[in-house]
Amino acid sequence: MTLPTPTDLQNSTETQPAPPQTRRVPPYHVILLNDDHHSMPFVIEVLCKVLGIAVERAFQFMMEAHTSGRAVIWTGPKEVAELKAEQIHTCPEIRDDGRDLGPLGCTIEPAP
Repeated sequence: MTLPTPTDLQNSTETQPAPPQTRRVPPYHVILLNDDHHSMPFVIEVLCKVLGIAVERAFQFMMEAHTSGRAVIWTGPKEVAELKAEQIHTCPEIRDDGRDLGPLGCTIEPAP
């Protein structure tokens, strides 16, 4: 019995199995929306708590939302984006006088 040579293997008519395909998960953005009701310290506190970012980065996100109307604050898989948005929505601002301003405006959308 003779073993096939590399040339014989290349010329073989047998089909080789296709390499496994890696399926990419499309990313989603978490968007912070501007509002004129919540205090700046509250917005920074929520962003630091939910995203685990430094105060300086939270301030940058807040100012971007304030000046342009919205800021992309996180990008990743849809399930995690939904979780981040839900965490932001569960943090209402309640002022010392008892007024409940509710949560920050936040949404998710597919990243381009």
